[in-house]
Amino acid sequence: MKSVDTKFKRFATQFQYSVIALGLMASPYGAMAQDAKTHAHTEQQAEMTAELQTNANTLIKAVRDATERFKDVKIAEAQGYALNFGCVTGDDAGAMGLHYVNGDLVNSGILDPTRPQIVIYEPAADGTLKLIGADFLVIADAWNKVHSAPPELMGQLFHLFPSPNRFGLPAFYTLHVWAWKDNPKGAFVNWHPNVSCKAFTGQKP
Repeated sequence: MKSVDTKFKRFATQFQYSVIALGLMASPYGAMAQDAKTHAHTEQQAEMTAELQTNANTLIKAVRDATERFKDVKIAEAQGYALNFGCVTGDDAGAMGLHYVNGDLVNSGILDPTRPQIVIYEPAADGTLKLIGADFLVIADAWNKVHSAPPELMGQLFHLFPSPNRFGLPAFYTLHVWAWKDNPKGAFVNWHPNVSCKAFTGQKP
């Protein structure tokens, strides 16, 4: 009988502690603890968002600094960039513009914010070209052979264009950076709603 009483007292004590613990969680002190966790999580998310925004701004600035000299398309051509694909336009998503591609940089497979594989222009009615951004591009098969994850640049994930595609290229990863013309859809999306190919007189892919 003594053994039974001892077990009962032990159970009663454990039950009492459990009730106290539950009471604390339900009390203002418990709520404060939960609020503190929620606040910490929110702060962590805000820090991550701030870091991503900082990286995005840094990437845009790096691209602007590296490509400013290419406002004159002749300088880009002298550096090995040449027009490919005509003026890329979408049916209902705006356009990408004129892609001047550096084949050596594409074949290198190296991603460097200061050395974009492509510089992008928008044709003007007077026949001039306006620099609007850059594009980083790597061939998917070549990238996947030596990397276990898709490419990213300073936190910005690349988009995959499967094959076949309108450009006649094997599957490739690409990241547009609209460094010279603000895009209301975002600085790193593929299509720019405010870019037009209407003034381009050549072939459109």
